[in-house]
Amino acid sequence: MTTIIDKEYYLTISQIASAEFKDRGSKFIAYAFPITTADDFKKHLQQLKKEHPKAVHHCFAYRIGLDGNTFRSSDDGEPSGTAGKPILGQIDSKEITDVAVIVVRYWGGTLLGVPGLINAYKTATALVLQTVPIVQKPIEINYAIQFDYTQMNDVMMILKKYNCTVLNQELQLFCIVNIGMPINRTTEVLYALNELKNVEIKKQ
Repeated sequence: MTTIIDKEYYLTISQIASAEFKDRGSKFIAYAFPITTADDFKKHLQQLKKEHPKAVHHCFAYRIGLDGNTFRSSDDGEPSGTAGKPILGQIDSKEITDVAVIVVRYWGGTLLGVPGLINAYKTATALVLQTVPIVQKPIEINYAIQFDYTQMNDVMMILKKYNCTVLNQELQLFCIVNIGMPINRTTEVLYALNELKNVEIKKQ
């Protein structure tokens, strides 16, 4: 992959998936989720704890955003470094972000030891990430656009043409639309919007 594409796109997943790995009676069920915030992740974790109340561990890792600084991992009572790190390692090996993986473990009666646990969590995560399609998404820069309601069609046509994401909108007599603009189309989008009269554009 060239550096230009690296800077214009990122890799993520767009759907939920699950996969199972067994070792000496213990069952490891891995779930992968697309997320954009830590709150998204917490909801998925709470839901899985309700679905699997008898599981002994709910270990996880997630990575969010493009700067590489927003991530977390948890061994949830397993020996330190045997669960969260191997899960995060598999996410990073795929070079994906905005992704969470939670591995639910049912105890099988036999101790697996540190190498066995690392292998189990790593394998369960690798399996689930193999089953879910990885998608390429454009990196977007957020802008706020203000305009008169009468210009709605013109503005929306431009946003659609250049595949901008509408994040939220307040549509009254005077409209404010927050958008994500693909980084590789910003020059074209800003030029087209500036061609319209009385449209204010602010970088967020």
